[in-house]
Amino acid sequence: MSVRLKGKIVERSKLTQIKELRVYLDPSTLTARDESRTFYSRRADGPYYCWLYMKNIEQWQVSRVHLSRLNIKSLCVASWKLIPVSLQARLIEHYLE
Repeated sequence: MSVRLKGKIVERSKLTQIKELRVYLDPSTLTARDESRTFYSRRADGPYYCWLYMKNIEQWQVSRVHLSRLNIKSLCVASWKLIPVSLQARLIEHYLE
């Protein structure tokens, strides 16, 4: 399977190049359809990022999160199946650049 990135198709095998990338979600934010509009990511020992879907502009916005504002214990690793394709593309773009 592949994802679209800036008009180009990127094979999922590219994701293996993003070593030590972890994507998290807060289970308390899941909707009735097991959807989340907020995800967190971290690569290796790097900073945490918050990914928030802005419905009014239909885009994922990213911001760096300070550990003092993040309850790490409330997060769980997100299954790749729960991560929207549009966010998968943004993650690839963010971490491969």
